[in-house]
Amino acid sequence: MGSARSFKDLVVWQKAMSLAEETYRLSEKLPERERFGIWSQLTRAAASVPANIAEGHGRQGSREFANFASIARGSLAELETFLLLAQRLGYFAEEDIRAALGLSDEVGRLLTRLHQSLRSASSDSPRSSIP
Repeated sequence: MGSARSFKDLVVWQKAMSLAEETYRLSEKLPERERFGIWSQLTRAAASVPANIAEGHGRQGSREFANFASIARGSLAELETFLLLAQRLGYFAEEDIRAALGLSDEVGRLLTRLHQSLRSASSDSPRSSIP
């Protein structure tokens, strides 16, 4: 993995964007009464993951980027929670959310690797091995 000039070059951002797209598609299956409830929470959390990766990449230094990667992991956990809640409430079947949960797991692993590599790097060193 070489140095990423743009956040758009990061595999973790690309996968997070795919997860956000999948979540938006899923959210269309929610009943209208959930527009300001679960729908709002799901889509906000889903968009927050790649947005925090992008914002962190744009910051100065590895420590700040690591902080935003950590925030993205929190948003990812929130997203998974709302997907599972919607399933428990009968809005989604298990097979409906399988792809999203698989992407979420993959993004989670990538974020963990990103966070670890950023924490081990000094704030002045180049970001050469970012997933």
